[in-house]
Amino acid sequence: MTTAVCLGAGMVGRLLAADLARERGVRVVALDRSASSLERARALAGRMGVEVETGEADLSDPAAIARAIEDADVVCGALASHLGFAALEAVCRAGKAYVDISFMEEDALEHDALAKERGARAVVDMGVAPGMSNLLAGEVARELSPCRRLRIFVGGLPKERRWPFEYKAGFAPADVIEEYTRPARLVEHGEGVVREALSEPEPIDFPGVGTLEAFNTDGLRSLATTLDVPDMAEKTLRYPGHIDLMRAMRETGLFSRTPIEVGGQRVVPLEVTSALLFPKWTYEEGEIDLTVMRVFGEARGRRVQWDLYDEADLSIGASSMARTTALPAAIVARMLLDGTIGAPGVHAPEALAGNVLVVERLISELGDRGVRYERREETL
Repeated sequence: MTTAVCLGAGMVGRLLAADLARERGVRVVALDRSASSLERARALAGRMGVEVETGEADLSDPAAIARAIEDADVVCGALASHLGFAALEAVCRAGKAYVDISFMEEDALEHDALAKERGARAVVDMGVAPGMSNLLAGEVARELSPCRRLRIFVGGLPKERRWPFEYKAGFAPADVIEEYTRPARLVEHGEGVVREALSEPEPIDFPGVGTLEAFNTDGLRSLATTLDVPDMAEKTLRYPGHIDLMRAMRETGLFSRTPIEVGGQRVVPLEVTSALLFPKWTYEEGEIDLTVMRVFGEARGRRVQWDLYDEADLSIGASSMARTTALPAAIVARMLLDGTIGAPGVHAPEALAGNVLVVERLISELGDRGVRYERREETL
C-alpha cells in the first residue's frame, strides 16, 4: 500500500487529499492542527465516496513534519504561505517526493541543492496561479520562442456580486491580504523591476463574467528568472471598485503588522482587520465562486492564449478555488508516485513545460474533473 501524507486540511488541502484517495492502492493521511478542518476533510472524502485518514499535528514545527512523513511515499503541502518554506526544507531533508501549493514569500528553489543531495523530488507552487499559470506560461514561451511578451491574469470571485466588497476569500485569509501588500516583481525590457501591489490597474473583459479590474501582484515568482521573456507581468482580477477600497484600507494602516496602542492596549492592525473582515469574506453554504484565468504570449505577429473559467462543484461542496488549486497538485502527486516526474531537485511548474507526458496529462485529467483549459491562437 502506497502512503500519501497531506500537510494541511483547509479548503484546498482536504480536496487534494480526497482526490488523491481516489487512486487505487493509495492510503491518504491528512494532517492539521484544527480538529474542525480534519472533520471537514473526512466529510468531503465521504461525499466523494473515498476514505481519508486524519490526524492532529502542529505543522509549524519542522520536527513534527519529519515525524509525520517518515513512512510517506509522497507528501502534499497545502499550508499557509508563512509555513511553506520550512515545510519544504523538512520534506527535502527527509528525501521525499513532494508537491506543494503554498504561496511562500521565500525562493523555494533555494532548497534545490538540498533536495538533490537527499534525493528528494519537489514540485512547488503547483496550484492554479502560481501553478498552472506557470506551466502554461512555460508552454507558451517555448512554443513562441523567442517570446517577447507574456501576461497572466487570474482571479477567484463570488459569482454573485454583493456590496461593499464584491469579493470573498477562496483560500487562506492571510494570503489574500498578502496579495495587497507584497511588492510585485515584474520583468520590463529584460530587467527585473518591482511595483507596488494593487498598482497599474487595467480593465479586462471575460465572456460570461464581464469587465474585471486587473492589478499588479507578486505572481510571476520563479517565472521572472526561469523564462527568457523581456516583458512579463502577472495581475490579479477583481470586480471594479475593489482596488480602490483595498488601497484605502492599506494606506490607512489596516493591513499593518506593526502594533499600535488603542485604549491602553497593544494591538496589531492586521489582526483586528482580519477579525472584522473575514467573516464578511467567508462563503456561505451553497454560494458559488468562480475562477477565471488567462495566460497569453506574443511574438512575431502571433498570440497564443490559454483561458480558464470554472465554478464551484456544489454536489460535493468544493469551491472553484479549491478545485483549480488542489486538483493540479493531486495529479502531479500521482506523477511523482508513478515516476513520470523522476528528477531529484526542487522544480517550478514551468520546468515541466515541454514534457508532453506531463502537460497533456494535466490538461486531460483536469478536463475529466471539469476544470477545462482552452487554447486559442491568433494573428496580431
